Parts: sequence; structure tokens; C-alpha cells
Amino acid sequence: MMYPMYYWFDPTYILVIAGVIICLAASAKMRSTFNRYSRVRSHSGLTGHEAAYEVLRRAGIYDVRIERVAGNLTDHYDPRTKVLRLSDATYNSTSLAAVGVAAHECGHAMQHAQGYMPLRIRGSLVPLANLGSTLAWPLILIGLLFTGRSSEMFLNLGILAFSLAVLFQLVTLPVEFNASGRAVRILGSSGIMYPDEIQGTKKVLGAAALTYVAGAASSILQLLRIILLTGNRRR
Repeated sequence: MMYPMYYWFDPTYILVIAGVIICLAASAKMRSTFNRYSRVRSHSGLTGHEAAYEVLRRAGIYDVRIERVAGNLTDHYDPRTKVLRLSDATYNSTSLAAVGVAAHECGHAMQHAQGYMPLRIRGSLVPLANLGSTLAWPLILIGLLFTGRSSEMFLNLGILAFSLAVLFQLVTLPVEFNASGRAVRILGSSGIMYPDEIQGTKKVLGAAALTYVAGAASSILQLLRIILLTGNRRR
């Protein structure tokens, strides 16, 4: 017996598709904005790593190393080793995009130096979020295979595990927005950038922040899908 195609369609896939579209749109916006301002040279002529050194010095931070890391937009600050790593697209570039990204990572170093609470919370959530994202679906699948109390227990554990990953995404948002705010303020007050250049930098950092917002939104939609799926199973 043949069943119509819609008979097999899982409506919760709409949430997955929506999450993918949101992430793709944010990623495309980030790439186009970065590429646009990577072709605009900053008036100071400072490279990304020179700008990072200057920003850290003006913030009174002298114990952070600046290193080059392979890749494109792989820039990050490692609070465990106090190392600021700048990607190939940032390290030796004198563009507005490169200086802005480098200053943003310095913002994380400033957060670390000042004991910024959301950063500390995010750091403590890293192992739990990694564990949660790894175990969530296996626990849910086991719960779907069992019946009765065993099923309920595994489904709840799976939802809890995935919720930890979602919580990490949410805590990341204020951390990233705050780091960008710090970067913009110090670039303007130090004279490293002119006011009109600051506007371009804000666009680059704003586009980068959208990728984190999109990631959080996608995770929330995925969590909602899991709740709907497990709710249908319980009924």
C-alpha cells in the first residue's frame, strides 16, 4: 500500500530548516561585511597584531601573548594560557575589518583581566555544554526505544543535556556583545580609528555578533523540536 508523501513528513523538521536558514543568512552577512571592510585600509596603518598590542597596552594588560593561527576568522582569546590568537586574515592586515576583529579579541582579554562574570560563567559551562551536546541525542534515542519509566528517565536526561548546550549559547551572547563594546570604545578613545572608521568597525562586529545570535536561535529551535518529539512519544 502506498502512502502519500505528507504521511511521512515530520512537521518538526520545519524548526530544523528555519534554524539552518537563520545560520546561513547570518554567516553570509558576516562574510560579505568582513570582505567589504577587509578592502578598506585603516588610517593608522596598524596591522591586526600591532593594533591588538596597542589596545592591550592601553588597557594595562601586559601578560597576554599575541600569536598567529592558521585559518580564516579563527581569531580567539584563550583565557587558560592568556594567549590571543589572530588568524591569517587578521594578523598582518591593515584593514578596518582586521583591526576591529583584533580589538574584539582584546575585549575578551580585558574581560578576563577584570573578572567579567558572564565570561567566567561561560568558561565553567564549557565542559558541561560539550558533554551535553555529545550525550543529548543518544540519550533521547535510547528513551525512544524504551517504554515506561525508563523511557521517561532517558528522555528527560536527553533534554537536560541539550539544554546545557543551549544555555552555553545564551551566556555567550552578552560576552560577545560586551567584548565588541569594549573594542569600539578603546579604538575611538585611543585615536587608533577615526569616527567614520568606527562606524565601519561596528558593522563588522555587529555582523559577527549576528552569527552568535543565529546560533542561539537555532539551538533554541532544536530544543523546541526535541521537546515536541519527546512530548508526542509520551502521549
